Amino acid sequence: MPRVVEILARRHGGKLRKQKERSLTDEVNVAGQRVALALPLTYMNLSGEAVAPLIRRYGVEPAQLVVVHDEMDFELGRLQVKNGGGLAGHNGLKSIVAHLHTQDFRADPHRDRQAPPAAARAPTTCCAGSPRPERKEIDVVLEEAADAVELIVAEGVDVAMNRVN
Repeated sequence: MPRVVEILARRHGGKLRKQKERSLTDEVNVAGQRVALALPLTYMNLSGEAVAPLIRRYGVEPAQLVVVHDEMDFELGRLQVKNGGGLAGHNGLKSIVAHLHTQDFRADPHRDRQAPPAAARAPTTCCAGSPRPERKEIDVVLEEAADAVELIVAEGVDVAMNRVN
């Protein structure tokens, strides 16, 4: 989700800039490790078109990739960390799998909005119409999702799954 990547950039002194790979990117230091943050500028359903070149550019394996995404089947505010597994019909994940030819990456799905799936095309405005109490819950889950990514980097996906799930 765009806002989670933006939160991580802000927390770690990064500034997302446009790159050739149809993404906003920057490199930051998280828990003593170099981390490339990327926010694809493609439609969500075409995320793999940005992710695959980024994987090659940064020289990482798909297993090192952490994908943060919304999950419309979750109740508002739910957060989950998983390592591989099913795609639950998520077209953005399907696109990443199609371009990487593997499902061997980590996912940080969460529910942060009430909008229908089509709203994913306008991620910076998808939460604008949420009622005030829901906005507060949305803001909390976005911060928690960023915390989960930091935990994955610092202590590994198994620890993150145990603490977050």
